[in-house]
Amino acid sequence: MQISEVRVKLVNNKDDRLKAFCSMTLDKEFVIRDIKIIEGIGGHFVAMPSRKMSDHCQKCSGKNHLRAKYCNNCGNLLSENRAKKDAKGRMKLHADVAHPINAECRQRIQDFIVAAFEEEIEKSKLPGYKPVEMDEPDDYIPEAV
Repeated sequence: MQISEVRVKLVNNKDDRLKAFCSMTLDKEFVIRDIKIIEGIGGHFVAMPSRKMSDHCQKCSGKNHLRAKYCNNCGNLLSENRAKKDAKGRMKLHADVAHPINAECRQRIQDFIVAAFEEEIEKSKLPGYKPVEMDEPDDYIPEAV
């Protein structure tokens, strides 16, 4: 697997731990969007795209995210602590949409994306800097290479 492109959109809020949104293209054929760069205790790390976990209301079977207190469909009061817990006892509120299978792949992706992030920071300091455009319409079809 070759990482053919990484696009980095820096976040303007310097006080926020979220530093950038990224997209990554693999083998010039497959794009993964909504990758985040977050400032952690040991430096920057890459968070893969994820979705909120949900469950169903016991009264009407309506779908609700796990932090919801009331059903989005019928207004029923939902029980607390509906989320499963991980090995450390933390509630599992999100699930990765895409993620590396092994540590070597994770490290390769991490190194590549963090390097692209650092390059984008340096570019942003130059006069006339224009941020990367990340939003593409849903019906966008790139030209064949």
